[in-house]
Amino acid sequence: MATTATLRELADLVGGSVLGDESIRIGQVAPIDAAREGDITFLANPKYAAKAKGTRASAVIVAPGVEVPGLNLLVVKNPYLAFAKILTHLKVVRPEPKGVMEGAWIHPSAILEEDVTVYPGCTIGEGVRVGRGTILYPRVTLYDRVQVGEECVLHAGAIVREECRLGNRVILQPAAVIGSDGFGFAPDGPRYFKIPQVGIVVVEDDVEIGACSCIDRAAMGETRIRRGVKLDNMVQIGHNVTVGEDTVMAAQVGIAGSTVIGNHCTFGGQAGTAGHLRIGDNVMIGGRGGITSHTEGNQVLSGAPAIPHKDWLKASMSFAKLPEMRRELSRLKNQVEALEKLLKEK
Repeated sequence: MATTATLRELADLVGGSVLGDESIRIGQVAPIDAAREGDITFLANPKYAAKAKGTRASAVIVAPGVEVPGLNLLVVKNPYLAFAKILTHLKVVRPEPKGVMEGAWIHPSAILEEDVTVYPGCTIGEGVRVGRGTILYPRVTLYDRVQVGEECVLHAGAIVREECRLGNRVILQPAAVIGSDGFGFAPDGPRYFKIPQVGIVVVEDDVEIGACSCIDRAAMGETRIRRGVKLDNMVQIGHNVTVGEDTVMAAQVGIAGSTVIGNHCTFGGQAGTAGHLRIGDNVMIGGRGGITSHTEGNQVLSGAPAIPHKDWLKASMSFAKLPEMRRELSRLKNQVEALEKLLKEK
């Protein structure tokens, strides 16, 4: 059954206030130009307030100070966050537990706590422990002695290798790999000798790891993904890396081995770091940015090698002019050489 709520109830949910009819019932969240009666929409940016005047939504989520005459308003400091919470409240329903389905293979020593769901095709190894309410979708593989916390969701094809640990409410998107071997080889003449990767990966609470992302196990010790980290699809985390709390990484980011990243950092798509670096808290790195040295916290960087974002913007504006500047430099050089020759002749 679809969930509905009054505008007052939704305001209480997100810590907002209501201007207008508190009793109207809301059934879903919809885009501002597609909303209908019974829907709620939102204005993340006040500059689109004029567009809201034509909406058919029953209510609009707005920031303080935004006025939309004739509409019911839910006023809240962060409309975008409120939108996410209301959408979750109205639409996200956790599936009922289904137990272990036929076609799953579970080692006799594995421990599954109550309300665990295991879909067909899953493999659960020796000594594994799966916490209450966790869902393992088809073809999830848990190697021996893996620990999975409570209320986790491991989507189809996710793999967690031996002895790695997941905290509570961790989400692995399809084909995510936790605990693959780190990229370690010792030169042996013209060849390479594989270094055993005997460490583990620890993923703390409330982490989400995107589809096809890989977190390498430590050569020794642990690779650690701290609480609240969000990784997009196809992110590569090398061995012995630590990613700080609430750090987010967009698609195709690559972090080389043994780098330590602070809390609340942001990596744009395809950004990367060299290995064995320390990056401070609250660092933002633009898309395709490359970090090649230790980096202090609280700054915004872009480019490869990364420089302060404002400097990078100025440099970027010069890129297109480089051919012209090169020709001008060559012309000036020829003039100087001609003058020098003339002076010598005198």
